[in-house]
Formats: sequence, C-alpha cells, structure tokens
Amino acid sequence: MTTSSPIDFDAAWAQIIREFRGDPDSIHGPPHWRRVEQNGLKIAASNGASVDVVRLFAALHDSCRQDDSFELHHGELAAQYALVLRGKLFDLDDDSFELLQHACKWHTHGKVSTDPTIGACWDADRLDLTRVGIEPSHRFMSTELGKRLCSSRPKLCSDG
Repeated sequence: MTTSSPIDFDAAWAQIIREFRGDPDSIHGPPHWRRVEQNGLKIAASNGASVDVVRLFAALHDSCRQDDSFELHHGELAAQYALVLRGKLFDLDDDSFELLQHACKWHTHGKVSTDPTIGACWDADRLDLTRVGIEPSHRFMSTELGKRLCSSRPKLCSDG
C-alpha cells in the first residue's frame, strides 16, 4: 500500500459533495462513493495499490453524473474534474495522477487492468454493482481480492 503527500480527504470529500449536481441520495451518489472507498481500501491493503489514488477515485469517479441514467462520458468528465482540483484540493505526483485519470475515465467500459491501483479502483466500484441490480462478474475483476470477494458471496457474483 503506497501513499504520497498528505491529502485532507475530509475537505476533498466535502467540496466534491458540495459541487455534485446529482441527487446526493442517488444510487450513484456519496453513499456509493463511501462503499467504493471501503472496498478500495481493503483491496489496496492486499495488493499495494496507491491509497491516495483509490480514495480520490472513490470520491471522483461518479461525481460528474447529472442523474442515474446511462451516462457513458461521466468518467471522462470526472478525469477532467480531477485536473481542475489538482493543486488546489489535492496534489499527486504525475504517475499517480495519470493512474487516477485513467481509472476515472475508463471505469464504466468493462475493462480489467493488471495495474494494482487501477484494478483496485475498478474492482471497488464493481463490488457495489448490486445497488443497481447488476451481479458483479468474476471476469470483470482485476485483483485477486476482488475475485475472492466475489467468490465469497456466490449469490452476489456470477461467473458470466
């Protein structure tokens, strides 16, 4: 598990929530982001992912949604939003920031990743898919822990 410079996550979350244009109680809102953060921290502890990137991803990945409809480009908008906030609300080195932007931009496109940080971000989000009536699939899990968490809840995760 790697960390970089200190980030005031309470302040970051507060501002991102304040600027969120969607319904704060929606299925893609802050309660979902907190579950993604919890899942991501478990995965990061198991695979060495960047905790700072995982926590920022959790807060940012759905923060540019307008509503709960299908919005394919909200991840790309979240990556752009991260660029606006970088240096003001948080700072990351260039490599970590690139991981954050990639994880945000592509999180809805059904990809998997061998990168431990990107994998932790995507698996953390996918482990919470049941909130929208989708069973997470093992084939879309990138990390060993994500796959194990899927396996440990057979009614939650499918093999397809």
